[in-house]
Amino acid sequence: MELSREKYAADLSSIREAQVRINSFIHRTPVLTSESLNAISGRRLFFKCECFQKGGAFKFRGACNAVFSLGDDQAAKGVVTHSSGNHAAALSLAAKLRGIPAYIVVPKNAPKCKVENVIRYGGQVIWSEATMQSREITATKVLKETGAILVHPYNDERIIRYSVFLSI
Repeated sequence: MELSREKYAADLSSIREAQVRINSFIHRTPVLTSESLNAISGRRLFFKCECFQKGGAFKFRGACNAVFSLGDDQAAKGVVTHSSGNHAAALSLAAKLRGIPAYIVVPKNAPKCKVENVIRYGGQVIWSEATMQSREITATKVLKETGAILVHPYNDERIIRYSVFLSI
């Protein structure tokens, strides 16, 4: 029986390439401990403080990697996503840093503070109904109208691979 080698979500060389690509744009966030919580838990706990990352979340690393890995011709048309949270803000900020448009499809029931983050970071809010189907249909319409590149909020290898791996 022959064992097959599956391709992992990321390998060390692609992680290093991404790190070089986005290093000047991200913060190195601290890892902190709490003696009080350690005592309560009976364990030594470590907290990765991603609230100090640009855009307020680890999602910025993946969004930044996605935006800065685009060729100039692709990037010029902008990026589009559908999200009501941290990915929306992260992609808006990454696009702003690259100087390209970000079209963010946001469901009408999104928290006001999340929408304000998108706007503050320069994203263009495009409203949809609260269903996933409406979000996807609206994003597809924006793609066709603008020629922008889709950066899926949770099913894009540029996001998945580097949001988590580069935060370590």
